Amino acid sequence: MNKYLRLGISTFAFNAAMVCSLGATEFPFRPGEIIVKFKPGHEKSFFAQKSIASLGLYPKRDINLSYEKLNVLAVNNKRSLSDIVASLKNNPDVVYAEPNYIYSIQVMPKQGSSSQKKIEASPFLQTTDVSPNDPSFGQLWGLRNTGSNEPQGKVGVEGADVNALKAWDLTKGSHNVRIAIIDTGVDYTHPDLKGNVDSASGYNFVNNTKDAMDDHGHGTHCAGTIGAIHNNQIGVSGVMAEVSIIPIKFLDSSGSGSLEDAVKAIDYATGLNVDLMSNSWGGGGPSEAMLAAIGHAAEKGILFTAAAGNSSSNNDSSPSFPANYNLPNVISVAALTAQNDLAYFSSYGRNSVHIAAPGHNILSTIKGGKYEIMSGTSMATPHVSGVLGLLLAKEGRLPFDVLRERLTMTGVPVNALRGKTQTASRIDAYNLLTDTRPVRNGPTRGGWSTVKLSQPFESDHPYKENLSISKNYTFPGAKFIRVKVAKYDLETGYDYVRVADHMGMTLEKVSGMGDDYTTDYIEGDYLQLDFISDRSINKWGFKIEEVEIQ
Repeated sequence: MNKYLRLGISTFAFNAAMVCSLGATEFPFRPGEIIVKFKPGHEKSFFAQKSIASLGLYPKRDINLSYEKLNVLAVNNKRSLSDIVASLKNNPDVVYAEPNYIYSIQVMPKQGSSSQKKIEASPFLQTTDVSPNDPSFGQLWGLRNTGSNEPQGKVGVEGADVNALKAWDLTKGSHNVRIAIIDTGVDYTHPDLKGNVDSASGYNFVNNTKDAMDDHGHGTHCAGTIGAIHNNQIGVSGVMAEVSIIPIKFLDSSGSGSLEDAVKAIDYATGLNVDLMSNSWGGGGPSEAMLAAIGHAAEKGILFTAAAGNSSSNNDSSPSFPANYNLPNVISVAALTAQNDLAYFSSYGRNSVHIAAPGHNILSTIKGGKYEIMSGTSMATPHVSGVLGLLLAKEGRLPFDVLRERLTMTGVPVNALRGKTQTASRIDAYNLLTDTRPVRNGPTRGGWSTVKLSQPFESDHPYKENLSISKNYTFPGAKFIRVKVAKYDLETGYDYVRVADHMGMTLEKVSGMGDDYTTDYIEGDYLQLDFISDRSINKWGFKIEEVEIQ
């Protein structure tokens, strides 16, 4: 049994069909390479089997991790990777097999850049006595949003930031807090970073050297948001004035890297006993190797922040990895704009994404002593990593369940995040440090009561075409209602169950396929349910037997 399973963690259900279909048809991977975990002592028996020759496999290299050994097998025939992985999954000598997935940075196309020499004091904000004297601090709306200091000149919302200045009255960080940036490396010679980067502890898994110099720029940008030095009259300021950043490079100069190198990087950081790993990258299908690596870090008490993704999709139904691993140390981060909106590109998830943070038009350091504006959940993630770093500096490590509850419940409620993150909140550094919890007008956690419908609202099985059926319900005394869909199998995007309030406003449309799904809540005691089907594909349908009320 893998170590992470002993944590009592619910994980994704892996099976050969899922891994093969995702790996071979949807996500990039290193051609002809499969990562395999053999049962203890079964590697030799596996290669002794004559049937293995028919798969066209041969051992390519070992992956020696601190907690287990994996093998990379090469494929030297034209059989589909899906077929080969499926065959391996059914082999009695194999624990799991999966493609050697490729991961990439979670950043949008570049929007502008400037050299260090050209950076001047922001025209949008006059700095104050408590602000760092770094000339471009005024453009860092993620730290202090005045409503007029977004670096591209767009009007923002005053106060829609991480509340850094108020938090800095309590702590500005500590070099005792060690944050591993697992990325493209970090330019440790950058004048705005070199006092906060522990380059001697870094590692480069692309070239297998100790030199984790950034040859892309992305990792350095993340580093600047976390820990650009304060009050050196250079460039920008980080969320933390003092921190020990450890650069761990597994993404190459193009911004991509393999599953093999990713798990090595995570294991390396775990071996250093860092406090937090910041991960602004994603890709691949569900990986048991990755799950085990992050789970091993969880056993050591290490936090793992992860970018939710830039596909504008719902991670609840279309998972993004590693952000979607259901592990207690994983914090999934969505991107917010200076206008206090979810960024157009940001992935989201009412159940799977924990918090949102500034991630659009973010100015920070890049390689070569320069600075650049970037957007992406890549930029939101280091804001969260830095704020958590402040908490670590103030209070030390906390149990994951305590920290995650505190993180989400001290966030500032944002209307635009309703149904997009777990508590529809933007991270707030001061609230997190002081455990200040804003008043929330929505339902309380754990306060739901189940009510059975007098008659289930369901379709025929299968349902007919061109349907439009509706039913209304009233639950006297209820302030909030949410719907429990026992089962649904509908033509995705065309046939759907609509949940609406007393004004007829649509709260949610349920489509596709699933079981035991609970919708977002509506306010009031009145509920309207509709079912709409078109005239093409007819599927099993849906069944609703219960709602929950507060």
